[in-house]
Amino acid sequence: MRNYRHIEVRPVAGALGAEIRGVDISRDLETDVVAEIRQAFLDHLVIFLRDQTVTPHQQLAFAGKFGEPMAYPQLKGLPEAPMITAVVKLEHERNNFGGIWHSDTTYLAEPPMASLLLARELPPYGGDTLFANQYLAYDELSDGLKATLDGLVGVSSSAKADVTRTREDRMKAAGAEPKVMMAEHPIVRTHPETGRKALFTSDAHTSHIKGWTEKESLPLLRFLWDHQVRPEFTCRFRWQAGSLAFWDNRCAMHNPINDYHGFRRVMHRVTLAGDRPR
Repeated sequence: MRNYRHIEVRPVAGALGAEIRGVDISRDLETDVVAEIRQAFLDHLVIFLRDQTVTPHQQLAFAGKFGEPMAYPQLKGLPEAPMITAVVKLEHERNNFGGIWHSDTTYLAEPPMASLLLARELPPYGGDTLFANQYLAYDELSDGLKATLDGLVGVSSSAKADVTRTREDRMKAAGAEPKVMMAEHPIVRTHPETGRKALFTSDAHTSHIKGWTEKESLPLLRFLWDHQVRPEFTCRFRWQAGSLAFWDNRCAMHNPINDYHGFRRVMHRVTLAGDRPR
């Protein structure tokens, strides 16, 4: 296990995830502290910080130490901080935002590097988030299947029915018109910082394999979608007000659990710009 001099890092599961202690993100952090947080982020794929009392601008300032904040393509941000998207489920709503296993907005040519989600209002129970390690998902495939996947390209779409349904309440409330966006990415991508290979497909966004029909694609894709979220590849995070999750969109998927009907849940998300998957 890596030694950290400035922060305390406590893994939360064998597959991925670690809680970071001794950091107040409302403060101007020293360069060495920021460097260790980034290393923990790369080592554990998703990191969690508890008890953070910050303004939207302080959340943005912290996020900006690790990348370039970008706007969410489907919804406007907060009036006072346009690069922060409110992720909301209200008491009368049945669908939650992004309530399916996914990597964020892979229908963009350059999907995000990472997201930072801060809990503002929470239900009295439920609303946990699952995360899945896509390095492990790739590593556990047979050599024969790895060879089959080499060079295959997935076509991602913003219009797949399940994920569109999870956005529709927010888009209606904002008066937004949905736009269909599509992009092509390798089914297996190489992480630009660690050099490790990870599965990069999801039921939420991948419509088919390039050059294959949807009917031909689905048996292989469905196997991968089931495989990549096996329990031993995952961790589960129980939110508290002031909790921050910071995950690597290039090698980790997430799934917010929709088990709190009748209650309000309000989160603030900053998304960091990424590069074209290779």
